[in-house]
Amino acid sequence: MQNILLNCHHYLAFIALILIAWATINGVVGNSSEKVWEAKHQKVNLFALIATHTMLLLGIVLLGMAMANADMGEIMKNSVARKQYVEHPMMGILAAVFVTIGNAKSKKGVGNGKRFKSTMIFYGIALVLVLSRLPFEKLF
Repeated sequence: MQNILLNCHHYLAFIALILIAWATINGVVGNSSEKVWEAKHQKVNLFALIATHTMLLLGIVLLGMAMANADMGEIMKNSVARKQYVEHPMMGILAAVFVTIGNAKSKKGVGNGKRFKSTMIFYGIALVLVLSRLPFEKLF
């Protein structure tokens, strides 16, 4: 069961990363030009939100399974374990929060500029957070 969830979390990370990057690029391009906010921009934001939240839920379940009998003192002493069990999940939670805020602000924003700017800022922060604690050594 844990291996299935881990594989889903692993492959969904690629999809979420692509969608968050796509939403960020849409925000940058739209903010720097006079583009009109369209339904396709909102759909990219929504799909990125869904992928991020699904990945977060899978990660929380995996973390709960892994931490059932863990010793936090030993985890905090080991830098590899600390990254896997503390830093990686915390950045995932923060990224999901920023994606959620960015999606809400882009829906409620008045005018094209505010929508693109909020997408650029919040999805950009989420992208940086995800990339900062992504376990690149386990990706391929």
